[in-house]
Amino acid sequence: MAEVKASVICGVLAAFLSSAVLAFVEDLDETFKDTRENDVWLVDFYAPWCGYCKKLEPVWYDVGAELKSSGSPVRVGKMDATAYSGMASEFGVRGYPTIKLLKGDLAYSYKGPRTKDDIVEFANRVAGPAVRALPSKQMFEHMLKRHDVLFVYVGAESPLKEKYNDAASELIVYTYFFSASEEALPESVSLSELPAVVVIKDGSHFTYDEYEDGSLSSWVNKERFQGYLQIDGFTLYELGETGKLVAIAVINEKDPTEESGRLKTLMQRVAKEYREQFNRDFQFGHMDGNDYINGLIMGEVAVPSVIILNTSNEQYFLPSEPVESVEQLVQFISGVLNGSAQAYGGDGFIQRVKRVAFDARSTIMSVFRSSPLLGCFLFGLPLGVISLMCYGICTAESDDGSDERREGLTDEEEDEEEEEEEEEQRQAAELEGPNDDDEEEDVGEKDPEVKKTD
Repeated sequence: MAEVKASVICGVLAAFLSSAVLAFVEDLDETFKDTRENDVWLVDFYAPWCGYCKKLEPVWYDVGAELKSSGSPVRVGKMDATAYSGMASEFGVRGYPTIKLLKGDLAYSYKGPRTKDDIVEFANRVAGPAVRALPSKQMFEHMLKRHDVLFVYVGAESPLKEKYNDAASELIVYTYFFSASEEALPESVSLSELPAVVVIKDGSHFTYDEYEDGSLSSWVNKERFQGYLQIDGFTLYELGETGKLVAIAVINEKDPTEESGRLKTLMQRVAKEYREQFNRDFQFGHMDGNDYINGLIMGEVAVPSVIILNTSNEQYFLPSEPVESVEQLVQFISGVLNGSAQAYGGDGFIQRVKRVAFDARSTIMSVFRSSPLLGCFLFGLPLGVISLMCYGICTAESDDGSDERREGLTDEEEDEEEEEEEEEQRQAAELEGPNDDDEEEDVGEKDPEVKKTD
């Protein structure tokens, strides 16, 4: 009896907790457009049939609970974009799931990993002010420990600060932006003139120069990553938005070798020692394994090896010989930069056709690897039906073939053809010889003269 009571209590408690978690995420309808303006909303636009949406659902409820418990002003909701397609289109929803933070008249799209921590961090960053103040050295030092890349405006009001605020409003979806007075700067950061925009990363700091770096937004977009990264598929997608080429050491971290370690070290040295020469055009890093790269270039990359990717046009570059030193790696990168290195791939028509064929082949192979029987049914049955149809069409005899042929003949040609057929029949009858029926018929039919004599 006690066990039954305990199970009932546990069931009631679980139901209560589940309903409490669900209450942190609001179901939105057509009235949302008129009621949202006074709040900051984090909304998941989903489709009921979408597998990725179903996978995100428990994470989304955790996001709602986390933001609610932390006292965040962000309200969390979800909307069926298929039921309210008009409203979804107004917010720029093109696929499912789409996560957007709505703040006044602005809508910020989330493009990061679909994990609770990443989504919560995005919501808190975008919901707050675009530029956050660092009033003291202690606060400055605290932020340096928390962030690998830190953008700071230093100085009083100026046209540069207005540009900085505009860049922050545009790029707050990617990183934080701070402002500080000269007195709040740590001793490790020294600036020759003010006002200035500085990025602190990789154990150093770098100052924005309007004449050399061009647009402030473009400079921030290119500098928002560390000089050297561990790269995966998602990071590579983000790097594509910077416009930089990506130099990658392809290694196997699960089974490290001396060669892998040497290539990784060479790449790190070039990223640090040749920053002034290559930073505007290249991002450096390493990738564990070659599976993702192989699918990207539709080929096979050796491990370990070096490859440079141009994500804007799907071109890639391979060194003509093994890279053994920093000088060789610098020479290879310089060749890519000046256009002398051989480019492979691209986004031309032939490459697009190859991509379609490659993706189709990859899909078929993955189906057969995961479930051979299902693969045979999905692809074998249609091929069998098509084969039978083709066989039937090719072997079918036309009943009216002779009639169609006769319709194309003139009257004289038809008479000649009939005479030829009769002649062929007579010749065939002569070759066969007389038969018994003919003899009986000859006996039965006597000449009239003979009948009269009888």
